[in-house]
Amino acid sequence: MKAIDIISIPVTDQQRAKEFYIKFGFTLIVENPFQNGANWIQLGLPGGGTTITLVNWFPQLTPGCIAGYVIKCDDLDATLEGLKEKGIEAGNADKTPWGRFATVKDPDGNSWSLHGK
Repeated sequence: MKAIDIISIPVTDQQRAKEFYIKFGFTLIVENPFQNGANWIQLGLPGGGTTITLVNWFPQLTPGCIAGYVIKCDDLDATLEGLKEKGIEAGNADKTPWGRFATVKDPDGNSWSLHGK
């Protein structure tokens, strides 16, 4: 094994979620018809290795159940300001012994933790 390649993010509306994640800072890698009217939508962060796919076909993954994934930021305050300018709400930056963190939720309630200085 070498790396985590793709993480499935459960969503109710793939197009609405895609718009959010692009505004959030992800780039579209591929979008193609998949199965039963769903699309394979894969996105990644610039320069990143692990990507995400927006899924609605895994019954065991309910939209909003994702939490605990951490996105590294060089400057957390600048990132939070940039998200605010884009209309994306984020929680306050909390200082912990292992760094500063702020939470962002997608339209389905999936939670991302931003980590930075």
